[in-house]
Amino acid sequence: MLYRSLFPREMFADLDRLQREMQQAFDISPSIRGLTRGFPALNVGGTPKSVDVYAFAPGIDPASLEVQIEKGVLTIAGERKPEAVPEKASVHIDERYAGRFRRVVTLPDDVDANAARASYRDGVLHIGIARKEAAQPRRIAIQ
Repeated sequence: MLYRSLFPREMFADLDRLQREMQQAFDISPSIRGLTRGFPALNVGGTPKSVDVYAFAPGIDPASLEVQIEKGVLTIAGERKPEAVPEKASVHIDERYAGRFRRVVTLPDDVDANAARASYRDGVLHIGIARKEAAQPRRIAIQ
């Protein structure tokens, strides 16, 4: 006797493809703070002496970036202008973000906002915030 499936094989392949496309469309990655997504992409790390934030924002005029620390919260804001497309050209894929953006990072309590510095080079904004002197580890001499 010939066995026939109730569902054609192509249906499961189509469902699998649809699931992958939906996941890619949302481009959501889980993190400890929930679902995250944003521009510019951020790397945040720390050492015993400082907290370092790297924002990857190529093609943005550094003068148009706003970096602010207020009440333990670092805010990075700015705008990327859209690329000019020739009048008769058709766009098939446009993945580069254009428009206003704002990213917010909560800083640890032991940072010194007055000792922050920022630099922009090769499309990467680096913000370094020193930790307070009292919070830094000290070696105590034994008498």
